[in-house]
Amino acid sequence: MSTNTDRLLEVMAQLRNPDGGCPWDVEQTFKTIAPYTIEEAYEVADAIEINDMVLLKDELGDLLFQVVFHARMAEEAELFNYEDVVASVSAKMVRRHPHVFGGGDAVGTAEAQLKAWEETKAEERRARSAKEDVSALADVALGMPALLRAEKLQRRAARVGFDWDEAKRAFDKVHEEIAEVEVEMVNGADRQRLEDEIGDLLFACVNFARKLDIAAEAALRAGNAKFERRFRGIEALLRQRGTVPADSSLDEMEACWRIVKEAE
Repeated sequence: MSTNTDRLLEVMAQLRNPDGGCPWDVEQTFKTIAPYTIEEAYEVADAIEINDMVLLKDELGDLLFQVVFHARMAEEAELFNYEDVVASVSAKMVRRHPHVFGGGDAVGTAEAQLKAWEETKAEERRARSAKEDVSALADVALGMPALLRAEKLQRRAARVGFDWDEAKRAFDKVHEEIAEVEVEMVNGADRQRLEDEIGDLLFACVNFARKLDIAAEAALRAGNAKFERRFRGIEALLRQRGTVPADSSLDEMEACWRIVKEAE
């Protein structure tokens, strides 16, 4: 390992040292650190979204620190260490790219490579003990954002033939789920039934987006950014008039929204 990597591991070990380390770091567990790991991954994505390479360098460092943190806790529990993590992922990348490292058949496109990658992963799942989950949906992490996980579950099911043959049928399913939500609303359904139906609707929307080769998570991120940009525009217009949203009517804010939208 490089000197910089050694230094990072030393810093982590000292932070976790019960004798003179950081009390907060010492108290952490895999479960308590997991949310921070997810947060750092999102901050990496944000830096990429705004194309800030200086920030990206810092955020990648923070994400790497999360890996080192988990590896250190595992080492203390005598499970594995950072070197084991690096060795494992290196071996996995070589194994899953036989066309690069193992003299396998050439892969001409990114799409073909993705298919080969998923086939290799499926073979790995089949090779595991019968006691493990061998479902086509195995290993789709529960901690993933819901939209991403929905899309991944759908792609896994599609690989074994459980999929609409065209986007139109997925779109029809969206309309069907909207109608079911409406029925529950009219019937005065309880919160749980409405939640179930809205979950089905969101799942159907993700499936429709997937059939159009649109990543639902990316589409919603763009939608969030658009809403934020336009709402900030509303606030700016209202400030020019000497007021704020809380003191304005919905009609006034809707009028500002239209102005902001038309100006884009």
